[in-house]
Amino acid sequence: MEQIVIVSFLAFFALEFLVEFVLNEINMGYVRESRAGGNIPDLFQGRVSQEEYDKSVDYTLAKGRFERWAQVYGSLMTLFILFGGLLPYFDRLTRGLEGLLPAVFKAQGILFCFSVALTFSLLSLPTGLYSTFALEERFGFNRTTVKLYLLDKLKGFLVSLVIGIPFLFGVLYLMEESGPYWWLWAFLFILAYEILMVILYPTLIAPLFNKFEPLKEGELRERILTLVGKTGFKTSGIYTMDGSRRSTHSNAYFTGLGRAKRIVLFDTLVEQMTAGQGLAVLAHEIGHYKMKHIRKMLLLYLLSFLVGYEPLFRAFGLGPSSHAALVLFSLLSGPFTFYLTPVMNLVSRRHEYEADRFAVRTLEEGRAMEEALFNLTVKNLSNLTPHPWYSAYHYSHPSVVERIRAIRQEA
Repeated sequence: MEQIVIVSFLAFFALEFLVEFVLNEINMGYVRESRAGGNIPDLFQGRVSQEEYDKSVDYTLAKGRFERWAQVYGSLMTLFILFGGLLPYFDRLTRGLEGLLPAVFKAQGILFCFSVALTFSLLSLPTGLYSTFALEERFGFNRTTVKLYLLDKLKGFLVSLVIGIPFLFGVLYLMEESGPYWWLWAFLFILAYEILMVILYPTLIAPLFNKFEPLKEGELRERILTLVGKTGFKTSGIYTMDGSRRSTHSNAYFTGLGRAKRIVLFDTLVEQMTAGQGLAVLAHEIGHYKMKHIRKMLLLYLLSFLVGYEPLFRAFGLGPSSHAALVLFSLLSGPFTFYLTPVMNLVSRRHEYEADRFAVRTLEEGRAMEEALFNLTVKNLSNLTPHPWYSAYHYSHPSVVERIRAIRQEA
């Protein structure tokens, strides 16, 4: 049975690799052919210069070439961790350390999970560093320093310890102590923990990485206050975040719960867009919130069937345990479910269209949303001509062309 587990995993793993690799190559070829045609896509005529279009193509192709080798490296990294003897080694090592604390602390399980996570984090550093300091730097997006980058990684690890230790303790305790319906209790625990993190994130966690300041008085602030009043969206404040400290990419988001929700605008968004365009982006995000587009896919019920399946553990040199089940499930589930990605993207795209319609109806016009999308596309060097197959598999948002056509129809 162990051989069946290994062969099945490798077959799906290879299939996932092949699909993603081929789609990346097809997309790069499609983008090259589009540029070779010599014309900027019709919708962008007069809005995007030839220089901007060429630069967006160069950026797309550079990311595609990087993705080609990053995918190979990432796949080898996963195979090394699964079949290189690291998991049994960590299991033995943490079992020896567990004796330092009473069993009730679940020390082995917590140390095992963090050992695997830390290994992934360290092995991922080369691709992360190249992406930030070579690829993003080359096209003028990166503003971070190596010191700040590594400091962010260190802070992230320390925060994950503070947050992750009690979280893992709770999940492992429920898996081992709450009987056959542990997955239901774990679901409720995870849900409660997520709510707690949403409450704590804006005031305790986010300020560790970025500086937040109240949005200055002016047209944008006044129009946002009018918008939130019109939509019934409760907020405790409107803030700008120093996103430009790390990148020139722009964004906006909400955080917090109830009346404690914060509206956060990247300073790059405020700098790069007019008040009307920024308001349209915000109206789109409010549309997501109002229609409750928060997707949580908890696979605990499926995991409950695998916890006691010994061949799964033996296939990777482990004995049955809750912590091994969590790690194996996180590593193996991707290849067995990757074919669902286009379906999930289809649902996500529907939500994006709905949020765009909400923005158009709320603002009572579509021009601002359209201009905001053009602006974001040009500033972020987005791919203007993605291959339809690549887009269906990788894009959780419709292409800019598809969104603008839908906005015009709604308007």
